[in-house]
Amino acid sequence: MSAVKVLNHFEAAELIGVTPATLRFWRCKGKGPRFIKLGQSKQAGVCYDPADIEAWKAARKFASTSAATVQYPDHPFKTNQFS
Repeated sequence: MSAVKVLNHFEAAELIGVTPATLRFWRCKGKGPRFIKLGQSKQAGVCYDPADIEAWKAARKFASTSAATVQYPDHPFKTNQFS
């Protein structure tokens, strides 16, 4: 049985196309891809399974911008707050 290579915080951010700070912010807000906590303390490190990142990205593919607002009704661009 071969072990699945997990990604560290920086590798995961690069694969997604965001900064490590954005990935950290998403994780704190309960957004972004699933992660693996490497300990029980708040300071414990995290890693990411590449399959979880790919699944997260696949769930965010849309054919049009209107399809995206249906899936994410609370998205700020759906409102007129920028008018």
